[in-house]
Amino acid sequence: MRKKISVVIPTYNEETNVVPLSQAIIEVMEKDLGEYDYEILFIDNHSKDNTKALLRGLCANNRKIKAIFNAKNFGQARSPVYGMKQAYGDCVVRMCADFQDPVDMIPQFVREWEKGTKIVIGVKSASKERHGMYLVRECYYRLINKITDIDHIDQFTGFGLYDRKFVDVVRDLHDPMPYLRGIIAELGFDYKAIEYTQPKRRAGKSKNNFYSLYDYAMIGITSYSKVVMRLATFAGFIIGGLSLVAAVVYLVLKLMYWDRFSAGVAPMVIGMFFLGALQLFFIGLLGEYVLSINTRVLDRPLVVEEERLNFDEPEEDEE
Repeated sequence: MRKKISVVIPTYNEETNVVPLSQAIIEVMEKDLGEYDYEILFIDNHSKDNTKALLRGLCANNRKIKAIFNAKNFGQARSPVYGMKQAYGDCVVRMCADFQDPVDMIPQFVREWEKGTKIVIGVKSASKERHGMYLVRECYYRLINKITDIDHIDQFTGFGLYDRKFVDVVRDLHDPMPYLRGIIAELGFDYKAIEYTQPKRRAGKSKNNFYSLYDYAMIGITSYSKVVMRLATFAGFIIGGLSLVAAVVYLVLKLMYWDRFSAGVAPMVIGMFFLGALQLFFIGLLGEYVLSINTRVLDRPLVVEEERLNFDEPEEDEE
């Protein structure tokens, strides 16, 4: 019996990409990986354009192409992980729908997997996207590596191949806010990283904006970092000590030079605004942790499906 490769592709408003991407994947699978069976699973995050209609057409013409339509947009963290949970191949390849994850790397992933590597990932060594965005991502990766207890993978977006044993680990997790990069670093097997240059998006516009990227970054920080909140305690001790020293110095100077020394109001005003900003900063961070805890305590499902196509046998429900 041939081994089966599942290719999972999250989509949102990708009407210009889903058809050529499916064709490119089919060509690679039949030309370079003909000894394997395969399936292509699109999970659509409630697209507003013609993506769903195009996916219906693809599924009607090819039984190897499957589709899951979400009842609403559940965000870029939840939907892709849910898609992985619905894939039951011997290995799962996860990639984006915008051609920034090179299709021709799939055979490389599979060859490494056949050598016994359970996780094979693509790591960006360079990118043709906006230089500023690449630098922002690099700064984020460095920051999260310094403030967390696990070794996150720099310039890794989730593009890679995952053995079924690891997918089963993900399938057993009941985390309504999954952070796949952290899950791999914390719970995954040893991995093989293959470097590549990320090309530009083939067509359409990126759906990521500052808020969505910030939201995803905060999931990683609140899930795996204790340092940030402990900084509030350290900052309190340090500022308290400095304030005590400053108070003693001002008192001594005032007693020694009673008529000539004028403290003024500027230090008080500056100190008040500084402490106010510091308090708001850490209250905001505390709020992020509370939101993360609240979401996990509610234990809601990752997504709610509206419809699924070409799933011959109903898979067990995932939460």
